[in-house]
Amino acid sequence: MLAVAASLRASASAVAEAGGDPAVLHAVLIKTASSSRAAYNLLFSRYHPSLSLHLLSHLPFCFRPTAGSLTSSLSSLSASSPASALPLLRRVLGMSPALLCDGPLSSLLRSMPPSIAPHVHALAFKLALSSSPYSASCLITLYSRARSPACARHLFDEIPVANRDSVCYSSTIVGLAQNGWYEESLSVFAGMRANGVDSTMHALSGSLRAAAGLAVLEQTCGIHAHAVVVGLDGNVAVGTALVDAYGKAGDVDDAAKVFEGLGGDRNLITWNAVLSAHAQQGDVQEVTGLFNQMMKLGFAPDGLTFLAVLTSCSNAGAATEAKFWLEAMQSKYGVKPDLEHYTCVVGAMARVGHLEDAESFACTMPCKPDAAVWRTLLMGCVVHRRVDMAESMGQRLLEINPKDDSAYVMLANVYSTAGKTNEEAEAWTAMRDHGVRKEGGRSWIEVRGLVHVFVANERRHEQLLEIYDKLHELIQEVEKLGYKEADERLWHHSERLALAYGLISGAAPSGKVLRIVKNLRICAHCHEFFKYASMVIDRVIVVRDVNRYHTIKKGDCSCRGCW
Repeated sequence: MLAVAASLRASASAVAEAGGDPAVLHAVLIKTASSSRAAYNLLFSRYHPSLSLHLLSHLPFCFRPTAGSLTSSLSSLSASSPASALPLLRRVLGMSPALLCDGPLSSLLRSMPPSIAPHVHALAFKLALSSSPYSASCLITLYSRARSPACARHLFDEIPVANRDSVCYSSTIVGLAQNGWYEESLSVFAGMRANGVDSTMHALSGSLRAAAGLAVLEQTCGIHAHAVVVGLDGNVAVGTALVDAYGKAGDVDDAAKVFEGLGGDRNLITWNAVLSAHAQQGDVQEVTGLFNQMMKLGFAPDGLTFLAVLTSCSNAGAATEAKFWLEAMQSKYGVKPDLEHYTCVVGAMARVGHLEDAESFACTMPCKPDAAVWRTLLMGCVVHRRVDMAESMGQRLLEINPKDDSAYVMLANVYSTAGKTNEEAEAWTAMRDHGVRKEGGRSWIEVRGLVHVFVANERRHEQLLEIYDKLHELIQEVEKLGYKEADERLWHHSERLALAYGLISGAAPSGKVLRIVKNLRICAHCHEFFKYASMVIDRVIVVRDVNRYHTIKKGDCSCRGCW
């Protein structure tokens, strides 16, 4: 024992003198014939991964690492050099597969390239580790990074319920939400609570990301309440996710309250979240005010900060302000604009009818215009009934993506508005000839935590007759105020059915806001109908479409006709 202690003291002294150089420690161990396993384990964490691999295969037999020491070493190595994870796995398998228990395998999985997820899953299955909480959680994360949410969910379902811990649940909730499987993510979160597993900041922030993706306010409120109960509402990651979820649901007041409640814990991500919440409403004044506060507190804005500012300008049709901020982000703040920033400026000009200027700007900006730029311009042409420019914009969009259904639909709509029936028919024919199908419109409304989805001319809902009766009653009432429907085929659009269901189901008691989400742009006819409907029912109606939020109150909309 005295000899070992002396050897370790000499090793420590030698390492200290060499400024932590592991080669000195290695030399001392060889020279003194040290039998210290701890000293050899120290070498794993100090050496460069390539040398650690060499050391791993040349250790004296009696000094082969244990599973515990290997876990620590591999965790350090794979974190410092992710590319070494796969060679490390091969080397350990060649040396002693028995060492690959939960700890070492989990350490390696954290740095594995996502593309090999199925192969590592097969290995874990052979080692009887695929159902182990640690390894399974890492595999779920690996599948999520590989954009394979179905595999991640399937693997989670294979873990016995008794074995699912908070890490298993958290990795699944986050992974599904990151891949757009929002309903599945919320379902796993509900299962986690039902099974009495403790919530973590990751589970809460992941479930809030899912709620934000669906723009469901009631789910957001429920998760918020749970966060308060478990004492995580003050956590900056959870708080930031709450700001984002409330903002995505169109409830900027609650988003602002959560933001203020975080106080000094707010970081740049939190500021960007609250800026984005107001930006979706097109509230340029509020966004710029928050931006100035952020700067006074010493935060350095990034690309996402300016994307929020420019989005607010775009949604408000504030073309002059958009150009000012685009210039300022480069000259004053040293942030290089991306294509998304330029697209916002194009959108701001297009929304107020400055279509020639918007086209000139798109053609001269340093980034090559993509489909989103020409789609934005084409949309402006539809709104402002510029048939001549619409054809040019539509052609540019179709050159980039001949399968873009929105291009054919918008061209057909602008021809229809201009009374060019032959050209409208040609647009629909071209769409059919190219094998392109129009994306189906869907609208959904949340009622007591459940999301009800509608399509045009809905035929499957269990309260179908009541919904249609309420909608026809509403149509009669708005007609009394002077609204005239141009085409009876518009009566049963999905957003109108969602509105009718919200009224009969008690989704918005007296004085409460009715919130509807639509996967496409709300059509001009339904937009006008909702303005009249807000007066008939004396409620605020918030519609989130693919472009922005519409807060409709007493016949007026916050978009001011720009969307």
